[in-house]
Amino acid sequence: MDSRALIETIKKGDTSVGEKLVEEFQVKVYNICMSLLHDHQDAEDVTQDVFIEVLKGLPKYRGDAEPGTWIYRIAVNRSLNFIRNNKKRKWWKQIDELLSFSSERADDSNSSFRSYEPFVDEEILEQKEQRDVLKKAIDSLPESQRVAFTLHKIDDMPYLQIAEVMNISHSAVESLIHRARMALRSKLAVYYEKIRN
Repeated sequence: MDSRALIETIKKGDTSVGEKLVEEFQVKVYNICMSLLHDHQDAEDVTQDVFIEVLKGLPKYRGDAEPGTWIYRIAVNRSLNFIRNNKKRKWWKQIDELLSFSSERADDSNSSFRSYEPFVDEEILEQKEQRDVLKKAIDSLPESQRVAFTLHKIDDMPYLQIAEVMNISHSAVESLIHRARMALRSKLAVYYEKIRN
């Protein structure tokens, strides 16, 4: 049974096949969430929320877009909402830390890290640093560029499907990905210039 048939079966009241729909799209949805959120637990939580929204929203699904495209759009929107909400939480946490005695705790944590430093492989640290720099560079892109670039480069989604997921034209996707590439080149050039000097 293909995904459209599964959806129609669920809409007719047979919710027992809901699990099959989840199984079909779970890995791809998780990968999209993970590529935008960079955290395993957050990606799992958002993936779960995506499928709750999908199953609740099935009665309104008209079939204008392919089921996968519709589900991936929900995954992108849920991930972006999570990022926005998380930024608010982080901001309040920083304010809270600023007004508390967190500086003493920070000194303690730094000294405990220093005691383990000799056991850390420098090459592993360097690779992690480069990954972190790339993630930060991608995260600093404007939202639409970040989503288009991530769906194409990290989730291996073709331009046409990205256009459907983002509800924009094919040429707009090309433009967003081109601008994202140029911005990332510029940001990463600054980083590599620093480590060379």
